[in-house]
Amino acid sequence: MMESLFFLRRIWWCCVYILLWSTTEAQIRYTIPEELKDGSVVGNIAKDLSLDISKIIDRKLQIASETGKQYFTVDVEKGDLIVNGRIDREDLCGYNVPCVLPLQAVLENPLQMHRVEIEIQDINDNTPIFKSNERILNIPESINSGARFLLESAIDSDVQSNSLKSYSLSINDNFVLNVKTQDGVKIPELVLKQPLDREKQAVHKLKLTAADGGNPVRTGTCEIIVVVLDNNDNAPEFEKPFYEANVDENESIHKDILRVNAIDLDDGLNGEIEYFFADQTSDTALFNINQQTGAITVKGELDHEKANLHKFDIVAKDKGNPQMEGHCSVKIKVNDVNDNAPDIIITSLSSPVPENSSNGTVVSLISTKDADLGENGKVKLTLAPGTPFRLSTTVSNHYALVTNGPLDRETFSEYKIKLNAVDAGSPPKSTSKIVTLAISDVNDNPPLFSQKSYTVYSKENSVHDSILCSVAANDPDLGENAKISYSILDSKVQDLSVSSFIYINSDNGSIFSMQSFDYEKIKVFQIHVQAKDHGSPSLSSNATVHVFILDQNDNVPAVIYPSTSMGSISHQRMPRSAKAGHLVTKVTAVDADSGHNAWLFYRLAEATDASLFSVNLHTGEVRTKRSVSEQDDSSQRLLIEIKDNGEPVQSTTVTVEILIEDGFHEPISDFSMKTTENNKKSGKITLYLIISLGTVSVLSLLTLFALIVKCVRNTISSSSCCVRRPDSGYMNPNRNLQIQLNTDGPIKYVEVLGGDMMSQSQSFGSYLSPMSEFSDLTLVKPSSTTNFTDTLNVLDASLPDSAWIFESQQQNPPNTDWRFPPNQRPGPSGAGARPEDTGAVAGVIAGTGPWPNPPTDAEQLQALMAAANASEATATLGPRYNPQYGPDYRQNVYIPGSTATLTVNPQQQIPQQALPPPQALPPIEAPKSAQTPASKKKPMKKDKK
Repeated sequence: MMESLFFLRRIWWCCVYILLWSTTEAQIRYTIPEELKDGSVVGNIAKDLSLDISKIIDRKLQIASETGKQYFTVDVEKGDLIVNGRIDREDLCGYNVPCVLPLQAVLENPLQMHRVEIEIQDINDNTPIFKSNERILNIPESINSGARFLLESAIDSDVQSNSLKSYSLSINDNFVLNVKTQDGVKIPELVLKQPLDREKQAVHKLKLTAADGGNPVRTGTCEIIVVVLDNNDNAPEFEKPFYEANVDENESIHKDILRVNAIDLDDGLNGEIEYFFADQTSDTALFNINQQTGAITVKGELDHEKANLHKFDIVAKDKGNPQMEGHCSVKIKVNDVNDNAPDIIITSLSSPVPENSSNGTVVSLISTKDADLGENGKVKLTLAPGTPFRLSTTVSNHYALVTNGPLDRETFSEYKIKLNAVDAGSPPKSTSKIVTLAISDVNDNPPLFSQKSYTVYSKENSVHDSILCSVAANDPDLGENAKISYSILDSKVQDLSVSSFIYINSDNGSIFSMQSFDYEKIKVFQIHVQAKDHGSPSLSSNATVHVFILDQNDNVPAVIYPSTSMGSISHQRMPRSAKAGHLVTKVTAVDADSGHNAWLFYRLAEATDASLFSVNLHTGEVRTKRSVSEQDDSSQRLLIEIKDNGEPVQSTTVTVEILIEDGFHEPISDFSMKTTENNKKSGKITLYLIISLGTVSVLSLLTLFALIVKCVRNTISSSSCCVRRPDSGYMNPNRNLQIQLNTDGPIKYVEVLGGDMMSQSQSFGSYLSPMSEFSDLTLVKPSSTTNFTDTLNVLDASLPDSAWIFESQQQNPPNTDWRFPPNQRPGPSGAGARPEDTGAVAGVIAGTGPWPNPPTDAEQLQALMAAANASEATATLGPRYNPQYGPDYRQNVYIPGSTATLTVNPQQQIPQQALPPPQALPPIEAPKSAQTPASKKKPMKKDKK
């Protein structure tokens, strides 16, 4: 029945204390009774902390105890704080009241700490007990009534109302019980009520009962056996019933603390006194008493933190028979000294810490503890300098380690943080602890190329899938953040995607060609390579690869003039009266290659009479070596070989049939030998030429009109109507459109060039026969497949006014690498003047000298035929020489009577020396032999009639 009532009482206490909780200084406090069963609910900590129950698991709510043992845990599904083990208040707090168990509720993401206190209420779970179940007292029969005999005190581990409350003695005739209170401790005494008579009763058996104040009451008993003795009727008596002393906890061994003294009125052995600790004394390991002198000395190491007060009883016994004894109480206080170093406790540590953590991010919770008291127990925690962290005080002796600056894993991947704790004692004691904190990587570094720009040289006609180069980027991040993939950004090369030319290995950055390159089609292009890491979000950087195609000698020289498209042999005529050095004709050839590979050399391979003709090595001019005699055959056949300067050498041949005539009445026409069908075809060609000439004229007029309109708009702020102001809204230095008119031997040409440096140049040539009295026009096919009219319209619409440069106003300076005089340039671009006329035309632009001889009607007709069939042979004409190859040996054609020179894009050819305006040039009188076909138009018509 008693056990049932006790159980119901415990349940009632559980219900009461679970519902009672309080907070102090933003702390949560629960009050529970001890000895709760495992799983008992203390309170809903999630609700009390205002936490969302659904986020408890994500934030990893946990309970940390400073005692080291986990008495409580959290039900993450309900948020309840539940008991996790047996809680014995007596083991935790002893006799201290109140008994408070400090806890810390730790949350992560973000890191938070809440202090929780659990007050443990005592229940009556301990029975008062005596150290000995039996106490024997030897009392002489002669002792007087009222004599007192100290009995052993009972011990009850419970506190407050459940502690020891009363003693009781079994009923007898000779003794009564007296209970005295000393320092709050009840001490029982046996008092003699009536004198003893050994003869009547030699032994008295009594029962001492100790009861606590619990409900129900718990009791403990001790049997007291009184043996009645004879004689020695004076017991030793102490000078003071109570002794008190103070001692430091670091007191040395064998040091006297105090001395007790008792007096026995008896004589002899009955008066000799010896001192002993009382039977129930538990401090015999710490203290010692001299049996003869009563001096109490230190025997063991004292510790104020374990026990700051020691109480025990001293018994003085004489040597009489029966032996008499006296009693006194001793209380020794242990003074605290600073003998304990502070303790640093890492409550929680978040490691690794992301390197992008913001300022003030909590990475660790730290507490300090010092077992000393007072000033000796006050601890100051400091942080060693030199790290991007600082300490933030939360509550007393509790700190938060937070970030105090930017973190960079690439600079420091780990920090060893030194914590120093110093107490306020004298001398102070300190403790150090190293906290190792790792820094985790985030994707904060883009891949960086070793070079921002790469230059690659690749030979044309190289095998496809051959490697061009390798690019490399480095990412200082780790793991996936440092893994790099390479790709090529989409761009256009000649209106085609760059991916059709090259591809890249995404793992190692090796760039491969997807096709063989042709220098004549593409000379240089750009690749934009991107390196992207695998982080989230991913970072990237770009690098530019400039691919330059190196020319190879893979093109055979192509003969432009004389044209052999209408037959295998070209027919020329010359007068029999020709003297030595007479210009018979000029062989003109082009080579689609560039640089040295395009340098052409002319050689007379075979001839009917090798002593009569010579071919200029560089210009291809066919001249007589001597005067023509009457014995020379009227038909001379020459086989002329044209070689380039490449390796291996490429060559071609052309056969020229020269007819030596006595007069110039009728031109020898190849058409006289052709059929009616050929005459019709020639008529069609003439019609096409007329249509082409008309088209070009209309386009020229439209272009001129557009230029005039633009010039009018800019005349207010610009002195030149053909140059746009520097602050124009549209500036594109990579685009240029220039017109060049030039004469070079018996053929003249006009070219319209335009385009970007990185794109294939467009070349439009207007070819007119030097022997045509009608100034027939041949439109040469441009180097790309774009229609001439469409291209010209596009150029006119896309290029700014500043891109138009007329060399009558300004001409570029001459090429410094031009190392040959005009009449010695390789190829047909040399001057057409005779050597003896060089001085006469020194003031004229190179390559624009007068004609050496007036062209005949036959020559005009043959040039017309050559021009009509030259378009296919010059399909790939364009700028073919880079400055590093030395002189520019462009193959040109001519327009009679023109003195203007057309230059290529300044970005593709070194500029030439500018000429003064036409009105500033001194007048130069051309020799009559240089009379142009235009000036002889009317006489030629008469001749034809």
